[in-house]
Amino acid sequence: MQVGETGAVACGVDTVSVQTIDDKLAQVQARLAELGRVAVAFSGGVDSSLLAAVAHEVLVGQAVAVTADWAVVPRREVEEARAIAALIGIRHVVVSANAVAEREEFRANPVDRCYYCKGALAGLLAEVAANEGATCIVHGEVADDAQAYRPGKQAADEAGWIAPLAEAGLSKPEVRELSRRYGLPTADKSSFACLATRVPHGQEVTLDRLGQIEAAEELLVAEGFRQYRVRHHGEIARIEVRPEDLPRLVEPERAARLAEGLRQIGFLHVTADLAGFRSGGLSALAGGRVDSPSTAEG
Repeated sequence: MQVGETGAVACGVDTVSVQTIDDKLAQVQARLAELGRVAVAFSGGVDSSLLAAVAHEVLVGQAVAVTADWAVVPRREVEEARAIAALIGIRHVVVSANAVAEREEFRANPVDRCYYCKGALAGLLAEVAANEGATCIVHGEVADDAQAYRPGKQAADEAGWIAPLAEAGLSKPEVRELSRRYGLPTADKSSFACLATRVPHGQEVTLDRLGQIEAAEELLVAEGFRQYRVRHHGEIARIEVRPEDLPRLVEPERAARLAEGLRQIGFLHVTADLAGFRSGGLSALAGGRVDSPSTAEG
């Protein structure tokens, strides 16, 4: 892929350089080449898929993608990760992380739950990386993430994970554009946050609740919604979709199907949030920030 020229504007003795998207891609490629054999923390989402594709391209068989499979990740997401890894051609290892769901700090669901969760996952991925001969773990953090409420980022930093996309200054829109260039099906994929983010902080995260949330959100997928959350409030399911999708959500026949389906899952009451989809919404209620769907955890 051709690397674009850097624009420069002379003003007296100062020169201002503007990085193009091609400059940033070249920086990612150079960084990966410098790192050598790497393990990519791979969810099959927009960012990690691009990183895996570039790593496989640059390192030619010296990169492995590692996916954590456990109760906070819907089966559909794991299968999509398998399919995307196969499309890229990168070696793919799926590791069970079910033990993390039994840890007290995870089940207690504090505001910084993501910190403890990411730290535990880092340990699991480190074992896989060592077995694969990888010298380090890279992950799909992007430049936008510095502006979001992401307690998991601290754990990743402490574990020594490297973020080539963020280091190069790539934004989410740029990652999507590069994904199109690489022919990745994730270019327009909606952002996903783990199912535990649907449970209000301070309420216990259990396997039963996670199972209910996954089943509930599969009903929304079946109805054609692409950006959604089902928040778990005990006997109440609170549905969030994009504001422009609200009229479709409450169409009488569709609403009746969803209400019946959610009652069969175990919810006694079903509500639609009139504010619409808000990524990070429950973190905001606990004092965190509400950020755009492309950046926030939740």
